[in-house]
Amino acid sequence: MRKAALLVFIAAFAAFAPLAAAAKGGIKALNSIPDAYWGKWAPEDAEAIILAAKAYSGPLGACDIASVSETPSPKGSTYLARLRCIDGKQTPKTPTNLIIRPVADDANQISVGPGFESLRTYQRCSKIMLRARPVCPRLRNLS
Repeated sequence: MRKAALLVFIAAFAAFAPLAAAAKGGIKALNSIPDAYWGKWAPEDAEAIILAAKAYSGPLGACDIASVSETPSPKGSTYLARLRCIDGKQTPKTPTNLIIRPVADDANQISVGPGFESLRTYQRCSKIMLRARPVCPRLRNLS
C-alpha cells in the first residue's frame, strides 16, 4: 500500500514538473555574456559596439555587466544583460538593459538593443571588415 501511494505521488509530481519549468520560462541566470558574442559588432549605419564577458561599449556608453539572463527559444536563446553605464559626461552609473539575440542561423549576425522595439542587426567585425568598413575603427576601448 505504501509503495502504491509513493508511486502515485511520484507520478503526480512528475506530471507537474514540466509545467513548473514552463511557468518559469526556462530562464537561466549567467555570470557573463556568452563568449560566442564577444567581440566587435557593427550595424550598417551607426556606431559599432564591443561585447565582452563583463563589459559593453557603444551607443549606450561604457558599461559594466551587472547580470545576464538567458531565455531559450526555437530560434536561439535571447539574452538580457543588465548594464551599469557611464555616458560621456561621467555621471553616476545608470542602469539599463541590453537584449542580445541571434539572427537566423548566421553566427556572424545578432540583434541588439535596449528593448525589443529598438533591436538593430549587427554584423561581426572581422579583421578584413575592419579595413573595409569605416564604422568598426570608431570603437571605444573597454578599459
